Amino acid sequence: MKHLAQLATALGGAITGAVLAVLAVPVIGQSPVSAVPRLANGKPDLNGIWQAINEANYDIQMHVARPALAMRPGPYGPVPAAAVIALGAVGAVPPGVGVVEGGELPYRPEALAIKRENQANWLTRDPEIKCYLPGVPRATYMPYPFQIAHSASQLLIASEYAGAVRDIFMTDPGPAPVDSWMGQSVGRWEGDTLVVDVTGFNDQTWFDRSGNFHSDALHVVERYTRTGRDVIAYEATIEDPKVFSRPWKMSMALYRRQEPNAQLMDFKCVEFVEELMFGQWRKNSLSR
Repeated sequence: MKHLAQLATALGGAITGAVLAVLAVPVIGQSPVSAVPRLANGKPDLNGIWQAINEANYDIQMHVARPALAMRPGPYGPVPAAAVIALGAVGAVPPGVGVVEGGELPYRPEALAIKRENQANWLTRDPEIKCYLPGVPRATYMPYPFQIAHSASQLLIASEYAGAVRDIFMTDPGPAPVDSWMGQSVGRWEGDTLVVDVTGFNDQTWFDRSGNFHSDALHVVERYTRTGRDVIAYEATIEDPKVFSRPWKMSMALYRRQEPNAQLMDFKCVEFVEELMFGQWRKNSLSR
């Protein structure tokens, strides 16, 4: 009995020590504030090449896998559209858990009907297919890296996709002079979080390949919080009274590319869609 009591005491001490050791380990993706790189002025250093790793560009909401984005009625259910059937698994949609807080998008009834039309006509309507600039926040979670370059007074975000560039004004220049695909971005710091207020959009971009869209009344507020050396917690609050009945939010992690030769490559896709956009006016069209 004495030996059993000693063993129990020893095991209890070991278990207590193990529990304390586990509690001392930080949660994955989080680091002490002191581990976040900082500029000379004390603000977090967001410089680097970053990329989202998720399926939001297919659909920002939770979705199951499906055979294609472009579908048509089949004898026993929907099948891929004729224009994409040859892509096979390459044209399939991978499943995703979604990035929208609460899961649902608060569409107004008339706007939800347009969203469904967009999805049914994806091949002819998705701005990404035409290589239009991606807009905000879609540029953040497309399957391409982007680079943040900033100092204490200036900040720029450059995307690999279509050479899209955002100049983040750290002093408000006033209303956007013209509506555009990427809008006008005005930044400020709230503690260790970079807050970017984006307005001045046109209505020519989507949130994803599933037809989720907005109007020219779109207003986006982004929040970039560096939680460690290699992770930024990203949030975007969406407001568009013409399309949605209330504001809603998406969130995700952005990861720093760590390859020694990490860099943005050229993907100026405009030249890749010339035949799609203008081939019909060729004397001998290649699309026939």
